[in-house]
Amino acid sequence: MPNPTAAMLVIGDEILSGRTRDSNMHHLAKELTSHGIALAEARVVPDDRDRIITAIRALSQLHDHLFTSGGIGPTHDDITAEAVAAAMGTPIAVRDDARAILQAHYDQRGQDLNAARLRMARIPEGATLIDNPISAAPGFTLRNVHVMAGVPAIFEAMVASVLPTLVGGAPLLSQTLCVTRGEGDIAAPLGEIADRFPDLSLGSYPFFRDGVQGTNIVVRGSDGARVDAAMAELSKLMSGAE
Repeated sequence: MPNPTAAMLVIGDEILSGRTRDSNMHHLAKELTSHGIALAEARVVPDDRDRIITAIRALSQLHDHLFTSGGIGPTHDDITAEAVAAAMGTPIAVRDDARAILQAHYDQRGQDLNAARLRMARIPEGATLIDNPISAAPGFTLRNVHVMAGVPAIFEAMVASVLPTLVGGAPLLSQTLCVTRGEGDIAAPLGEIADRFPDLSLGSYPFFRDGVQGTNIVVRGSDGARVDAAMAELSKLMSGAE
């Protein structure tokens, strides 16, 4: 049975403008891989309600899970929660449990839970809260959509909270073979191995280091014995190509 698949939706003008570098997709891909869930697709959209709704509907239907990052803060452009609610046809309102979390957090710091901060307690009906041990404002899961903050430390904490609740498949294993040949030189033998091992993923990644041209060949799969067998054949073929 194939492993579950996931998509990621990165939300924010600051990502598309280049002002902020996204690291959340890299982290999510690693964590999902070790949990046996394949990150199959990722998109980046601006802080535009209609664009977010369209992407959520499409990605949540195509994959077993959709993770979003960004747009759940206290400012006017933080519109992810209401966009998710609209995409799912679900009402959204300030929820008592989310309000209580925020109230305790700001009381401890001697700050007011003002109208802006209270926006972060707006949760779609039927959603489950995602714990935020860093800044308290919760994320949430609605059906197969997991809505998380964009700040990397908070995003990573939320991923750690959600992953144990998800059913994964066999962890994906990988091995790498480094050869000092260009992709054009190894394309034929690499294609032969790919044909013989259709259940595995074979990728080639060229590099230039210290004046040396080479290629990293990565073999991925959930069956360790098959990965080992492919690597053994690959090593023989590549040694002949050197």
